[in-house]
Amino acid sequence: MVATAVLAARRPGLRIHALRIGYVPLVDAAPLLVADAIGLFETVGIRVTLSPEASWAAVRDKLALGMLDGAHLLGPMPIALAAGLGGLSARLSVACGLGANGNALTLSNRLADALDGPATPQGFAQALRRHGAPVTLAVVFPFSSHNYLLRHWLAAGGIDPDRDLRMTVVPPPMVAARLASGSINGFCAGAPWGSHAEALGAGRMVLGSGEIWPDHPEKVLAFAEAALDRAPEAAIGCTSAVIAAAQWIETPENQPELLRILKQAMPHQLSERELGAAIEGRVPGPALRFRPATFPRRDAAAWWLGQMRRWGHVASEVPTEDALAPYGAALWHAAAQRLGEPEPPPPPPPPAYPRESIA
Repeated sequence: MVATAVLAARRPGLRIHALRIGYVPLVDAAPLLVADAIGLFETVGIRVTLSPEASWAAVRDKLALGMLDGAHLLGPMPIALAAGLGGLSARLSVACGLGANGNALTLSNRLADALDGPATPQGFAQALRRHGAPVTLAVVFPFSSHNYLLRHWLAAGGIDPDRDLRMTVVPPPMVAARLASGSINGFCAGAPWGSHAEALGAGRMVLGSGEIWPDHPEKVLAFAEAALDRAPEAAIGCTSAVIAAAQWIETPENQPELLRILKQAMPHQLSERELGAAIEGRVPGPALRFRPATFPRRDAAAWWLGQMRRWGHVASEVPTEDALAPYGAALWHAAAQRLGEPEPPPPPPPPAYPRESIA
C-alpha cells in the first residue's frame, strides 16, 4: 500500500516540524488534500496546516512575506517571484509537480454558438467576428499557465490578445459567477470551474489546455528557501507524502474517497460530478493527471519563461539562470528515493505553431 511505503520512509527520531502550506481550492490541489486527509503527512512525522486562499495573489503575497512555508503554485509563479514581477520577490525551491492538464477554456453560450465546429485558433478568430461585440476573456493570474497557453493559442489564429480582445484576471472561485453575470465572455481556469459554469448553464467548455500542450505540467509544490533552510528534512518528508498521495489518487478503487475529500475542501456546493469531470475525462482534451506530473520539469519552466519574455512580462535583462533558479530536481529525487518512485517519462514537447501573424 502507498501509506506503508511512506511509513518506511520515516526516519527514527525525526524532530517533528510544522509546515504551513497555502493552496487555492482546485481539483489539482488533490495531492496536498489527500496527503492531509489520509494521514500521510503524519506518517512521515510532520505536521502540516493547509491554508485555503481565495486567489493566487493571496498565495503569492503570503509566501513572499513569510506567512507560508510552501504553497500549491501555478508553474510560472516561481519564475515571476524570482524575477520580482508585480513588485514582489521570493527565493523558492520547486519540490514536485502536482498535476498535468486540467484547465479549460469556457465560453458564454453566445460566444460558443459563434464557433463553427471544433475550437481551433482560426475558428475562434472567425467566432470573434461573428460575435461582433467586444469580448473579454479572464485568466486566473497574470503569470499563469492559463494565460500563456491561451495567448499562444490565440496568436496562432492571428489574434493579438492585447489588442483584439480584453484580457482580465479573475480568481478561480469567481469565474463561473462572472460568466453567468455577463461581465466576462469566457475564461480559462482549472477544474472544477469549467464544469461548474456548465452546471449553472452559464457557458460551455470548448477547449482543454491539454489540447494546446498535451500533458503539460500545471501546478507545483514549492517551498520558501527560508523554510527549506530551517527544516530540510521536513520538506523532503512533505514531498514524499505528496508523491505518495499522487500514487493513491490514481488507484481506481480510491476514486470515491477522493471525491469525498475534494467535496469537503471546496468552498462552494459543488457536486461530485463537477469535481470528478476533469479526472474522469469528461472535459475537452486529456484528463487531469497526477502521478506522471510529480517530477518538476526545468525544460517546461523554460517554455513558460520564453512566453513571459514574448509578451513583455519578463525583461530581456533578467538572466535566464536567475529566473529558472527555483526549478531543480534535488528535492524530488530525495523524496522519490524513499518511495522507490521512478522518474516519470517526460510529456510531449511544448507547442510550436508553424506560422503566426503577430509577433
